[in-house]
Amino acid sequence: MRGPGRSNALGLPDKSSAAVSRVKVSADGHGVVSHAGVGMLRELADLSGLSAGVTAALADTYRGPWIYPPGAVFADLAAAVADGATCIDGVGQLCGDREHVFGPAASTTTMWRLVDERIDAAHLPAIRAARCDARAAAWAAGAAPAAGRWLHIDLDATITIDHSDNKENAAATWKKTYGHHPLLAFLDRPEVAGGEALAGLLRAGNAGSNTAADHITVLGWALESLPAAYRPDPHDPTAHKILVRSDSAGATHKFAAECRRQGVGFSFGFAVDARVRDAVDTLNLAEAWYPAIDSSGAIRDGAWVAEATGLVEMSSWPEGTRLILRRERPHPGAQLRFTDADGMRVTAFITDTPNGVVDGQLAGLELRHRQHARVEDRIREAKTTGLRNLPCHGFDANAAWLEIILTATDLVAWTKLIGFADQPDIAGCEIDTFRYRVLHVAARITRAARRTHLRIDATWRWAHAIATAWQRLRTAFG
Repeated sequence: MRGPGRSNALGLPDKSSAAVSRVKVSADGHGVVSHAGVGMLRELADLSGLSAGVTAALADTYRGPWIYPPGAVFADLAAAVADGATCIDGVGQLCGDREHVFGPAASTTTMWRLVDERIDAAHLPAIRAARCDARAAAWAAGAAPAAGRWLHIDLDATITIDHSDNKENAAATWKKTYGHHPLLAFLDRPEVAGGEALAGLLRAGNAGSNTAADHITVLGWALESLPAAYRPDPHDPTAHKILVRSDSAGATHKFAAECRRQGVGFSFGFAVDARVRDAVDTLNLAEAWYPAIDSSGAIRDGAWVAEATGLVEMSSWPEGTRLILRRERPHPGAQLRFTDADGMRVTAFITDTPNGVVDGQLAGLELRHRQHARVEDRIREAKTTGLRNLPCHGFDANAAWLEIILTATDLVAWTKLIGFADQPDIAGCEIDTFRYRVLHVAARITRAARRTHLRIDATWRWAHAIATAWQRLRTAFG
């Protein structure tokens, strides 16, 4: 074997066997910290009043003075879940590793006790109220939606699989798996990835997909989680406009009536049954289809929309309910369904939005409903942020864990909306990328004049953006 510096058969330096320069590795570093960006989320929880609100909500669960305020423990849990922790033990390890920077943290046992004992069904409403107050503070600090625009609340359910087979209320699901079937509500914020998590209802695995009572409950919680100035008022025509979107699981008469009672509009997927297929045939004969549009307003090739309100009996739905159909060519390789007509895929939805409200008329209504699909991305990110695993045995404890997941989602969204509004590559990135770019950044710690200085790695591409965002958060709540 040729040694370093030897020549090959052609007499040229042998680069493949050149000595590799190695760095010395030792475990004696001081004054450094990884995952420093998590401190930004943790600080935001304090600045928005979330920590103080949760402390007030859980104060009566203590018999005496506490060592760690329950709101601080809750905030530590939410920040760690946003950073990727999937269980309470993992949260305790992450927080314990950061004590030299962000101060002492509660033990893992204390965290378990908060989730498993203190946040029970009786205290969850107060936790939701604390989250609502924090949202109001964050929106006042710069995270509010653009003025004059409708708010879109997306509802959808998902399956959380139980691999241990011993969690309370875990059951066989309609997808032939085993676990829980939570129903979630997200506020669509297209300017950032992830949206805001308004509410979530943990349900048994065998809960129905189109259970009207569950949809009504989650809608009520979602509206209560909005700041007071943004809530609907059916008796005030100047109140903020809100639209509730769901797939066909939400298309029940009771839920539609509840939306009308609450003063919010609706846009629900609708089953393509025999009546709808007959309407499609009539529309085809009349050539009554109009081109669909994409998000930029341009005509979408191979897709058309039409209204079938007068062709299908709709009297059982709230007054003004409209039935809109979409016809499109299936993408290459897609398998046709028996509801497809003439090789075209047909989908349907109902809405109570009248003409002239949405730009683009029918095509605009169809585009707005189609954007409900973004909720799938919200749920996928939530599963990457703790929802993939419910770590507790008790149902109430897992409901508390779900509330922590929703809080973590909000902290990330508010950080992006306030701190990174001018950084679309960060504001628009998904949670895994956000962790890599922001939360997992390394820093060096220095102390002078009784103050701790966190010096973010200057060679990191997003170092300046992170430092600027941190200062923006402090200024916004100052």
